This record gives sequence, structure tokens and C-alpha cells, in this order.
Amino acid sequence: MPEKNPSVVPHLRRLLELLASDAPPEDFGAVAAEARRGGADARDVAEVEQAAAAALRVRGTLRQHRRREAELTALFDTAGDLAALRDLDAVLRSIVRRARMLLGTDTAYLTLPDEAAGDTYMRVTDGSVSELFQNLRLQLGEGLGGLVAQTARPYASPDYRTDERFHHTGSIDAGVLDEGLVAILGVPLLLGSGSGGKVIGALFAADRAPRTFSPDEVALLCSLADHAAIAIDTAKAMADARAALAELAEANAVIREHSAAMQRAEESHDRLTDLVLRGGDVPEVAAAVAGLLEGEVTVHDSGGWPLSSTARESGGDAQASGSGSAAGADAAAALVAAAEESRAAAHAVFRDGRWVCAVLAGQELLGSLVLHGRPDLEGPDRRLFERSGVVTALLLLLRRSVAETENRVRGD
Repeated sequence: MPEKNPSVVPHLRRLLELLASDAPPEDFGAVAAEARRGGADARDVAEVEQAAAAALRVRGTLRQHRRREAELTALFDTAGDLAALRDLDAVLRSIVRRARMLLGTDTAYLTLPDEAAGDTYMRVTDGSVSELFQNLRLQLGEGLGGLVAQTARPYASPDYRTDERFHHTGSIDAGVLDEGLVAILGVPLLLGSGSGGKVIGALFAADRAPRTFSPDEVALLCSLADHAAIAIDTAKAMADARAALAELAEANAVIREHSAAMQRAEESHDRLTDLVLRGGDVPEVAAAVAGLLEGEVTVHDSGGWPLSSTARESGGDAQASGSGSAAGADAAAALVAAAEESRAAAHAVFRDGRWVCAVLAGQELLGSLVLHGRPDLEGPDRRLFERSGVVTALLLLLRRSVAETENRVRGD
């Protein structure tokens, strides 16, 4: 290998130093000019120029490798964000910020469809300074973004304002102008592949000066868009799972409540049935019902007059009803009216701060069962109270039957 001309060696060393420091391209061209000014012959100058050209190619390759490394790092970081997905907005903001950083654009943004309104809206922006632009809404097919969403294909424009390929509208052009955007690249957010893929949004990178986006930049933005689509789909799946779990928990609570009510109803039925079979009377049933419902119970005849009571503080009603006074007669009449209303409704009714249940034998009104102190009587407790009216009716019929039998015996 022939030795280098000593006058060329400093220039070659200078080229290596520039390469190591990632100097701008114009500095490499200046080395050949220095050799020419230093009196080097044409052959030496040509050799320096060739070396400078080779150094620029190496510089370009190194920069490309560094850019690819940065892109891969960003994609890995994005994948890590997805793996630890907690907040969808935070992940989307990170993706948009990385798109802007890697492509070196002035701004980047992401749009999502609004199914209720039938258009798309700005979900995340980075580097935007225009409120008008940030609140833009696009119909399907309008502008560059609308075309991306409609065709599920990436589109780039070096100068959007003068690009006639897109359907320009006053609102979109006003927003783009207010933001100062010129060059725009948009790619779809796709779920699935091939003809079955579904567009769920679009990712954009834009500059405020004319620019031609390279195929590598389009591919990079597509990769970030794929991650954004996965993030959105994962967040939706997690939201659906949380909703399903909430519904399941609610259903389990209802089942547990129903099971507890059934068990309580069974225990209450057994207790009341045992009372009847042991020959219990109306006062014992009233006491049992009061204990089960945690209230105070009075039993009245068909005229509204008291037969039995567990009430202490509310016993005044029973005393007034039994006193024969005008007030007692009015109270008895009001109770009869409430019992008639209960018979017509086939359910207990809440009147004058108390629950009233008609005690029936067929359609005959034998009396009424009154519960005090439980204004919130609902669900299983209300059904238990109404079932107690049936047991009370059985006892009243038995009492009447016994009384009629005793009268016949006395008559005989």
C-alpha cells in the first residue's frame, strides 16, 4: 500500500476528528478547501475530497444507526408503558410525545372517533399552541385526517394548505392556519389486519415548514400508531372487565340478600307455624311478629278496635280506640279504611306513620294487623308482615269457631 503524502495526513486526521464529534456536513467540505488553500496539488486535493465524501457516508450511516436505536428504544419504552397500563391518557400522551421527538416535528397529535356525534376529535396534542386547532372536529373523509380514517391508509403532505388531494373545509383550514402547520403526516390506528382491520383513530406528526416525510418516518409513525391502538383496545377491555366484575359483584350481593331473606322467611314461617300448632293465641303471634320485624304490633278486629298489642309508647292508639270516645271511634274508622285499602291492593299499606295489613278469610275482613316504628318496611320484611296477617286470620277464625262451638254447647 503506497504511503500517504505527509501533507494529506493532517487533513485526513481532521476528517476523523469531525466524524468522531458528529460535526455538520459543511465542516467536512471545508477540509478539502483548506487543503486547496494550503497549496496541495490536485491529486492530494482529490484524495482529501474522496476521504471527505467517505466520511460523510460513514456519518450518515452512524446517524441512521443512532436514529434506529432511538426508535427501538422508544418502541420498547412504549411497550413497557402498555404492559403497565394504568392510565390510558398517560400512555397516549407518551406515544404522541415520542412521535414528535423521533420525527423531529413541531407538533404531534392523536384523534379518536366520537361515535355519538359521528365525527372525530382531538384526544391528545403535543407542541400545539392553538386552542382552535386543539378543539377541531373532523367528519369522515374531510381533510387529511378524515381521509386517513376513511381509507385506513397513511397520507403525507409536504404543504397541506395547497394540497388538492384532500377535501378542505373552512373549519379545518382555519385550525391548521391558526396552528401554523404546513407539512402533515397521518397514519391510521388499526385493530386487526387486512380487510378486517378496524380504524379506531389516527396519529399525526406535523411541521410548521414545508417538509417531505421519508418512508422510514412513515413506518415509524405506523409502529407508534399500532402501539396506541393496542393501548386503546387494552384500556377498553380492562374497562369492560371492570364493568363485568362490578355487575357480578352486584349480582352476588343480590343473591346473598335474596338467600338471607329466604332463610329468614323460612325461619319466620317455622316459628309462626310452631306457635299455631302449639295452640298459641293472637297475643303470642303479635309478640312473635314484633320480635321478627323489630317493631311494635297491634291486632284489631273488623271494627278497628284492639284485640292485642305489643306497643308500649304507641299503645295510646290502642287505648284511645278502646275507650269508646269520639277520638277512639275516629281512630277505629281510619284503621278500618286503611284495612279496606289493604284488602283492595292485596298488600300492606303505609298510612299515618304505620303499616296496616288486612286480616282476611277469603274476602271477609276479620280485622287488621298494624306495625309501628318501621317506616322503611320493604322487600322480605314487608312480605313477612303480610304473611303474618294470614297466620293471624287463621287464629281469628279458630277463635271464632271455638266461640261459636261454646255458644252451641251452652244453648244445648
